[in-house]
Amino acid sequence: MVRMRQDGKVENRAVYTAIGINIEGGKSVLGLWGSGNEGAKYWMSVLTNMKDRGMKDAFVICTDGLNKGFPEAIEAVFPSTLVQTCIVHLWKERKALAADLKLIYRAPTAEMAEMALQSFRLKYPKHQAVADVWERNRERVIPFFDFPDEIRKIIYTTNAVESPHMTLRKATKNRASFPTQGAAIKLTYLAIQNASRKWTFVQGWREAPQQFTIRWPERIHQGLNP
Repeated sequence: MVRMRQDGKVENRAVYTAIGINIEGGKSVLGLWGSGNEGAKYWMSVLTNMKDRGMKDAFVICTDGLNKGFPEAIEAVFPSTLVQTCIVHLWKERKALAADLKLIYRAPTAEMAEMALQSFRLKYPKHQAVADVWERNRERVIPFFDFPDEIRKIIYTTNAVESPHMTLRKATKNRASFPTQGAAIKLTYLAIQNASRKWTFVQGWREAPQQFTIRWPERIHQGLNP
């Protein structure tokens, strides 16, 4: 969130960041966008912009699940992409229950996760709303169970974007406000470009290409041989 002048008044507005990991495990910024009338149409324009600039495919897109219409937009622009809701963001306000929640999303299979969820309901009768979050988002939460434990954390969290966000907060925290949205985007872009020189390959990525090749061999071939 960045303070900027919009329509004659200063207000907090979002700057959205998309981070991509290529087949070798290298991380890069795919784009920065200022907030607008967020909904399926807005996210369609964001994804179409990435596609027009050369993004051919995405095996998995992990989103925090807080942006209305985003999963539907992903499925429209990249119909073969697996949409995964970030588990950490889904329950980040429930830290007191974290240990038992881990038994759910760290279960070996989706079926065992369902059993752990039912146990959670029995243990915490006053927190049924937490379990309800899983139930409502189940179809976008469980995809990572199809992958080996070694790479699940890469898939089910948006951790890859947290480091760039920390960089952006440092770059903007001493600014009272920006005169325009364009000025805010320009500074955040320069801050990320500078920080990206120090980025290393994503930890634990070695197993990911092997699993993607097993699951999507034709798409891997098309990506490596355009």
